[in-house]
Amino acid sequence: MSIFLLSFAALFSVINPLGTLPIFIGLTKGKSNKQITSIAIRTSINTFIILVISFFLGSYLLDFFGIGIPSLRISGGLIIASSGFALLTGNFSEHKGMKNKVKDDAYSRSAVSLTPLAIPMLAGPGSISLLITLNQKYEVYSDKVILVSSILTVCFVTFVLLISSRFITKALGASGINALSRIIGFIVISIGVEFILSTLTGILGIR
Repeated sequence: MSIFLLSFAALFSVINPLGTLPIFIGLTKGKSNKQITSIAIRTSINTFIILVISFFLGSYLLDFFGIGIPSLRISGGLIIASSGFALLTGNFSEHKGMKNKVKDDAYSRSAVSLTPLAIPMLAGPGSISLLITLNQKYEVYSDKVILVSSILTVCFVTFVLLISSRFITKALGASGINALSRIIGFIVISIGVEFILSTLTGILGIR
């Protein structure tokens, strides 16, 4: 249970579906509830598939390019920490590459569940590096099953948030979502810093 809770909290914070809600609302503007639900389902499924593939096959990709786990943890920690800073400063969508030209292209698309919603808004470099690291840390089969269930739960919660996006933004308002994003941003920064510090102390042999 501790593995599930820790992995769920870390993955949910790094993915931060709350930060995706304004983008989701913009991309689904003018669509019916049935269409919105369909997009939310496909987005969650695409995110789950991408994260699971990254979880199981990411280490092989690292071996192919000769990248060690310490290097991944440090670079992943920097990416995660930068995502946290983006949340604190209110530049989350820009950090994910959703700048004006990209937004215009995304809003003109008929299919948005894979890109930009699943990639890069939800399943980005930070979440992928986190999952690769967890795969290397927990080598027992039963632990991996727990981690996959954690990924599934995060994607399900993401789906619930997406279909409830209009209600959530109306209830919390822009200021409420911004406040929650800043709190999550602090947690995400802490996760990134922990990645870097634990790796450096391991390399240097410091306890």
